[in-house]
Amino acid sequence: MIIIFDLDGTLLNTIDDLGYACNFALGQSGYPTHPIADYPKMVGNGINNLIRRALPVTERTEENVQYVRIHFVSYYNRHNCDYTRPYDGIRALLATLKAEGHQLAVASNKYQVATEKIVTHFFPDTFDVILGERDGVNRKPDPRIVFDIVESEKSKVESSQVLYIGDSLVDMQTAQNAGVPFIACSWGFVPRNELVAAGVTHIADTPGQIIELLKERV
Repeated sequence: MIIIFDLDGTLLNTIDDLGYACNFALGQSGYPTHPIADYPKMVGNGINNLIRRALPVTERTEENVQYVRIHFVSYYNRHNCDYTRPYDGIRALLATLKAEGHQLAVASNKYQVATEKIVTHFFPDTFDVILGERDGVNRKPDPRIVFDIVESEKSKVESSQVLYIGDSLVDMQTAQNAGVPFIACSWGFVPRNELVAAGVTHIADTPGQIIELLKERV
């Protein structure tokens, strides 16, 4: 089986570095900043959408988003591992899954350069395929990223042997659109009650519970 993980809010708590980068970019562009605690409500669907949500309502033009993004990317490329850390139990989970013979992949809406850097920094020699936001490819919840992982030359499984794990409703929709099973993790950026309200049927409250759900053949 190939197990596809979302990155932010699933494998890594990235919110502080995202928040500091966004605040830096907003400040450099002359816009007000936000408390870091407010950023979990703004993330999802990629950097452009994070910036759009962080901008004042009257300033959310594509031109402004692209201008702020320049400052964001410059800062984030240098500081994306400052405060980011794996969630408790994630490294043990990944080691167990690899020992059991599963292939592992990352599917993120974070731009590709940052996705590769962060994943290889925290999880060297762990993931078979690492994909982020790429030019010309629609972001999640478009299922293209899932299909690209399965079709990768490094993938050795059939499309029926795929599991997707993420923390958000975007991840749930991505799995649905790709026609693959989904496990939500409740330790990320979306509260458990919102996952339940959205109809998610398999929710892990700890990384160890993912192993239990796998044994139940999710």
